[in-house]
Amino acid sequence: MVGHVGVISSGSCFSALSRLPRLAFTERKPFATVAAMGDDPVREWILSEGKATRITRISPVGGGCINSASRYDTDAGSFFVKTNRRIGPSMFEAEALGLGAMYDTGTIRVPRPFKVGPLPTGGSFIIMEFIEFGASRGNQPVLGKKLAEMHKAGKSAKGFGFDVDNTIGSTPQINTWSSDWVQFYGERRLGYQLKLALEQYGDRSIYDKGRRLVKSMGPLFEGVVIEPCLLHGDLWSGNISSDKNGEPVILDPACYYGHNEAEFGMSWCAGFAGAFYDAYFEVMPKQPGYENRREIYLLYHYLNHYNLFGSGYRSSAMSIIDDYLRMLNA
Repeated sequence: MVGHVGVISSGSCFSALSRLPRLAFTERKPFATVAAMGDDPVREWILSEGKATRITRISPVGGGCINSASRYDTDAGSFFVKTNRRIGPSMFEAEALGLGAMYDTGTIRVPRPFKVGPLPTGGSFIIMEFIEFGASRGNQPVLGKKLAEMHKAGKSAKGFGFDVDNTIGSTPQINTWSSDWVQFYGERRLGYQLKLALEQYGDRSIYDKGRRLVKSMGPLFEGVVIEPCLLHGDLWSGNISSDKNGEPVILDPACYYGHNEAEFGMSWCAGFAGAFYDAYFEVMPKQPGYENRREIYLLYHYLNHYNLFGSGYRSSAMSIIDDYLRMLNA
């Protein structure tokens, strides 16, 4: 989501993900606290489970509009920390689960999550691996190939959805499991956004037309084998980077298991080149009707931007709806 600029250079830490490999730590030095243990749970974790004895520097990292972000440099390496003073741990727990699921595929690089918890004065935090970013957003063919490998490796026997609800930007994203992709996407994605538009703006026109599309879009998926693939879920240019070696890195996910084509829903501001798609489809072959489905996946994100940022995105969403209603004779 364009308004959701996230981590600029690292990952996060979730205690439930202890199966992840540990960071490469330097030799332990005599223990030295920099704040009363318990007063600051971020420092407490870094100086205990994080295996550091000294925090040498804390630097703010800019770019976010939802959370605050900082880099913690220590004698055991660097950590990336995001905090939110208004929202409890559930948002960061969902992010950590998404990062952990992507990390477990062993395909594309993502920040490793280490710890999520509440802040004593309210709000929450997440601690992640710090990734030193390179000068570019990475090699487009390598990004396409790695993303396809993640989609191929990350599958769910539970169907379409995710173990927890999460957020797309600051909008709730409902991930209740379903065995039917068309039903899931129609109700949990498009239907939810249409309902928000009706409640927030009283936009009966886009709601009614959108509901007609949801009821009529089945033919777009005829003859297509749809597997529940692990999706990043919010893949735009602000959530794509590269490490110092030029390897692609993706971050700030809104993960769920869905149709792999839905991953391209933010392509209108992701800057994917032809070489990206060529490399992607070498690993995950293009399915019949792909071109006719492209904009149905853009629609979810245009509706979300309409709900988050206002009328500037309404015309794009409505144009897609009208085009599909004509195409489907609905």
